Amino acid sequence: MATPVIRALALLTALLCGFASAAEEPPPAYQMIAIAHGIPSVVLYSVALQESGARIRGQLVPWPWTLNVAGAGYRFATRKDACKALMIALATAGPARVDVGLGQTNIAANGHRYSSPCEGLDPYKNLAVTAEILSEQKAKGGSWIDAAGRYHRPAGGAPAARYRESFARHLSRVTGINLLATNP
Repeated sequence: MATPVIRALALLTALLCGFASAAEEPPPAYQMIAIAHGIPSVVLYSVALQESGARIRGQLVPWPWTLNVAGAGYRFATRKDACKALMIALATAGPARVDVGLGQTNIAANGHRYSSPCEGLDPYKNLAVTAEILSEQKAKGGSWIDAAGRYHRPAGGAPAARYRESFARHLSRVTGINLLATNP
């Protein structure tokens, strides 16, 4: 596996070059929101793939009406259906055990960023909150991969390490740069 320094250099080089050779360009909403928050759109898109990715016609895409309730993922066809389920989940499982939307923001930790819990199902608002959190985590230092690990688990440890590795796979796919390459 590549050393953290080599991975960081590869990511820095790609960021400075603007991912001109990206294998997959994030949709315009990701680009717009990422720019507004000073983060690379490929980072925001990769987090959404990690958090709410669903296979549709053989392609992994973020799904806006996704809930995680006590560790179980649920996808809904409409925002209205997801909102109904969200309100039930909050009453039964409690906000600490409910994550919502494209970025799977936790309601207990980040509910104050929304005017109501169901606002977390608005794709644009959820992406903006996700970008805010990523930006806050990046300000603490390290690479965007480190920031993504803290996004998932601010306390760090093994869960953050597993998340960083999985996030790096998504980021590698989106950018076309193998951030997990082995050293010869």
